[in-house]
Amino acid sequence: MQTRLPPRLHPRPFLKWAGGKGQLIQQYIPHFPKQFSAYYEPFLGGGAVFFHLLPSRSRLMDINPELVNVYCCVRDHVEALIDCLKYHRDRHGADYYYQVRADVNGSPIERAARLIYLNKTCFNGLYRENSKGLFNVPMGRYKNPTICDVELLRATSAALRSTRIELSSFEAVLQDANSSKDFVYLDPPYHPISATSKFTSYNRYAFTENDQIQLRDTFVTLAERGVNVMLSNSDCPFVRDLYQDFTIYTIVASRAINSNAEKRGKITEVLVTSY
Repeated sequence: MQTRLPPRLHPRPFLKWAGGKGQLIQQYIPHFPKQFSAYYEPFLGGGAVFFHLLPSRSRLMDINPELVNVYCCVRDHVEALIDCLKYHRDRHGADYYYQVRADVNGSPIERAARLIYLNKTCFNGLYRENSKGLFNVPMGRYKNPTICDVELLRATSAALRSTRIELSSFEAVLQDANSSKDFVYLDPPYHPISATSKFTSYNRYAFTENDQIQLRDTFVTLAERGVNVMLSNSDCPFVRDLYQDFTIYTIVASRAINSNAEKRGKITEVLVTSY
């Protein structure tokens, strides 16, 4: 009798990430370019779009050094990373969580395992740093968090194997993306839609209104080169005015992070394309 093997696990985000696009992919699919050769994502985050598309050539970027490090370790040292995560899994508890949170030292693999462990066990999976760059989210209330998903980590490692991953700001995409064979997806920290929703930064670097304008200028430059550019952002007059010369689609999303439970729920976002 032939042994039936389980289907190969499709790669997907291995981190929980505020603003992650996993729940929006089905709405995005009709708006992806039909053909492209190289993929660029300057605001990496959870990487949901990358893992959906699985492009053969890609360049992933972010300004968060710990995030870039964890992606590089998943790509290059997944088995050592798994061993380190199993160590955390076997010791998880409140005292241990805060001990790990306070310890910012270690090798690249140890730092990567620390980020994944904290991400899987902290409140709401929210990545947040204080002004000194220190992770400051309290422990979440999970009965049995999945700290070490071995098969997922191996699948994402394989998906990242030929991917270029680097620490850089979004302007670096201008170095290589220059033709209709390129696809750039921009998912910046969203522009706040009200004075009480200024969650515009997941680390020590704020993303200001001037940064949004500079990003629009980068979008325009890429579009003028013929590059396929897609951008997601909050649905507000400021963003719609910035991209009024391009195609703007309305996306329905769910807001999960808000201190007031009554303000969680459906909200619209925009998806802008140059094509």
